Amino acid sequence: MPALVLVVDDEPIARKNLAHVLGRQGCQVTQAADGRQALTELAKSEFDLVVTDLMMEGVDGLEVLKRTKELWPDTEILMVTGYPTVETAVEAMRRGAYDYLAKPYQIEEARLLVQKALEKRRLRLEVRELRERMRERSEPLPIIGDSPPVRRLKQAIAQVAPTDSTVLILGETGTGKELVARTLHLLSRRAEARFLAINCGAFNEDLLENELFGHEAGAFSGATRMKKGLFESAPGGTLFLDEMGEMSQPMQVKLLRAIQERVIRRVGGTEDVPVDVRIVAATNRDLKREVEAGRFRQDLYYRLNVITLNVPPLSERPGDIPLLCQFFLAKASRLLDKPQLTLSPEVPEILSRYAFPGNVRELENIMERAAVLAEDGVVEPRHLPQDLHDADVRVARPGFSEPVTLEENERRYISWVLEQTAGNRTQAAKILGIDRASLWRKAKKFGLD
Repeated sequence: MPALVLVVDDEPIARKNLAHVLGRQGCQVTQAADGRQALTELAKSEFDLVVTDLMMEGVDGLEVLKRTKELWPDTEILMVTGYPTVETAVEAMRRGAYDYLAKPYQIEEARLLVQKALEKRRLRLEVRELRERMRERSEPLPIIGDSPPVRRLKQAIAQVAPTDSTVLILGETGTGKELVARTLHLLSRRAEARFLAINCGAFNEDLLENELFGHEAGAFSGATRMKKGLFESAPGGTLFLDEMGEMSQPMQVKLLRAIQERVIRRVGGTEDVPVDVRIVAATNRDLKREVEAGRFRQDLYYRLNVITLNVPPLSERPGDIPLLCQFFLAKASRLLDKPQLTLSPEVPEILSRYAFPGNVRELENIMERAAVLAEDGVVEPRHLPQDLHDADVRVARPGFSEPVTLEENERRYISWVLEQTAGNRTQAAKILGIDRASLWRKAKKFGLD
C-alpha cells in the first residue's frame, strides 16, 4: 500500500516539484496550497507523512505541525524552510517534527529524508502492534535468532527488564543495541510510558545538553519559550543514550548528577527539576579503557554499569543468518510491495563464509539490495554483492587475526565503508546507520578525513 503524503507549500512550483518527486517514489500525494487547506485535508483523513513549508501566510507550518499532532499523533512531519536556524530547527523538532529541509534542497536529500521518516513511522506502528501482541500472549519483542549467544541474551533481558536498574549495553556497531533497549522497555513496568532515544555522538556539547535537559526562556538567543528536554519528556518511561562513549567530560558530570539525584537543571535555569526515567545506555567503545585513559569518568562508569548486557556480533552467531535473512526479506518485501521472497540453498552458504564487520545491519542492507534485484521471487547468489563471492572474503573484509578493541574495530569498519563508497559520506552514513554529522565526527576522531 503506498504511503499517504500531504505536501503543503504556498509556492506552487516548489509544491508541485516535490509532489512529483514523491509520486515517483511510490507515494500517494495530496497537495495543499496553504496552511488553511492543509488543516481541511487533515480533518478529513490521516496521512503517513506531512511535508509542510514553515513560512506561509495565515496558518504557518508550526500551526500545521501542532494541529497534525493533535489529530494524528503518529503522523511524521518534515518542515521545509528557506530561513533555517538552529533555534527554528530545534523548536520544530521539539514540537514533534521528524526533521527539516532547508531550501534550496537536493532531490536526493528530500527523497532520503522522506524515506527515513516513513520508515520511522512504520517501525513505531510495528512496535506498538508487537507490544499489544506481547500483552495478549506474553510474547517478548522478537530478537531474531536461536543460537546460544542469543538465547543467553534473551534470558538476561527477561531477568533485567522488570527492574528499574540502569543498564549498559555493549556491542559492536550494527549488532542491534537499540533493539535490545526497546525490548527492555517493552518488558518493563514502564512499557505504557514513552521510550525516547538519542545518539549522543550526533550532537556537540551545547546541543546535547539542550536535548537532554531542555532550556528556560531567554537561556540563549532565540529561546523565547521554556523547552523540556528528553529527561522530562519521558516521565515514567525509558531514556536510551546511544554512543555514550562520545560524551564530553562536562556532560558526563551533568549526566552523573541526573542519574544519582534524579533531578536535572535546564539550560539557563536555577531550580532543580525532579525526573523519573530509567536510563539504558549503549556504546561500542571499551569504557574500561576509556576510564583508564582519563576520557571517561570512573564514577559515571560505575553508575551506568549496574547491569551489563553484551550483544554478540554476527560472527559469533552464524547459525542465525538464515533466520535473519528471512526476517529482512519479509520486511523488504513489504516495503517494495513484492510477494514474499525466498532464499536459494546457495545463499546461506555464501553468507556463512563472510565476516560481517557491519554485523546485523550490514546483513539487512545486503538483503534489501537482493530483494530489489530479485525478480522471480527467489534470492540467488547473483543478487549478492560481488565481493561476497570472493574465496578470501574473510581476509578481504576488515576482520582481525588478533583481538582488538571495539574502538579499533569501529575505526577499521568505518574506513572500509568509506573506501567501498569511494568517499561518498551520504552513502557511507546510510550503510553505517548513522547521520552525516556523526560520521563526520567519527572520521575526524579516527583521522579518516
